[in-house]
Amino acid sequence: MSALPCALTIAGLDPSGGAGITADLRGFAAAGAWGCAALAVLTVQSTAGLRSAHPVPKEQLEAQVLELFRHQNLRAIKTGALGTAEGVRTVVGLVEQKRELPLVVDPVLVATRAHDGARLLDQEGLVAMKELCARATLVTPNVTEAEALTGLQIRTVQDAMQAAKQIVELGARAAVVTGGHLEGDAVDALATRTQTFELSAPRVSGSPLHGSGCTFASLVAGRLAVAAHPIDDEGLLDAVRWAKAKVTEWIEGARYVGDGLRVLGG
Repeated sequence: MSALPCALTIAGLDPSGGAGITADLRGFAAAGAWGCAALAVLTVQSTAGLRSAHPVPKEQLEAQVLELFRHQNLRAIKTGALGTAEGVRTVVGLVEQKRELPLVVDPVLVATRAHDGARLLDQEGLVAMKELCARATLVTPNVTEAEALTGLQIRTVQDAMQAAKQIVELGARAAVVTGGHLEGDAVDALATRTQTFELSAPRVSGSPLHGSGCTFASLVAGRLAVAAHPIDDEGLLDAVRWAKAKVTEWIEGARYVGDGLRVLGG
């Protein structure tokens, strides 16, 4: 009997269920992959905002992931909020042990509506994050994260494409800068080492959302986990296009689960 393909998220726990590990598990399931999760950051937050973040000690993070490495049928890895430079470097060392697996890096830096300057990654961690991005199959920053990773100012789709190319130059196989924070239609800029693509969808109107970045990255990772062939540029493009269409569908069904931001209606 063959084992189900598993996708692993190494990320933070959002108690509201709108983002982080819980959103990732929904994304994996939608793609047909079994979701596994290792907790890197425990947060105090709701859909109204982040209050504080508490990184898991290195030893506990490593123990969670290594146990899954030993026993689960892992076919893809996705990372999210990792908390500190030490946390990021720990994950760098772990993914080095599974270089054959697709790695989707969502370079989470600051939570939407963070209170009192609460951050999910410090400046030293940003430097370490570039090391993780260099090992990625795909990096999925929003505009703010892409600006932090590259130092570029992003105002247009062309700017976003330049940032995606620069992230690939760090060593990543591909990068997609999501266009939710730009004006006009929702255009994502995808760059691989040899090609570029602009992926457009009509912008869905409505109030701000919570967890769309986590959801998009996990949908891509889940799609890569169930792929029946080696991941080439065409496979990456297929996964990104499918994830973008699914996120657009879920945004259209977004709903309130409290008095904060809406969550995606997956």
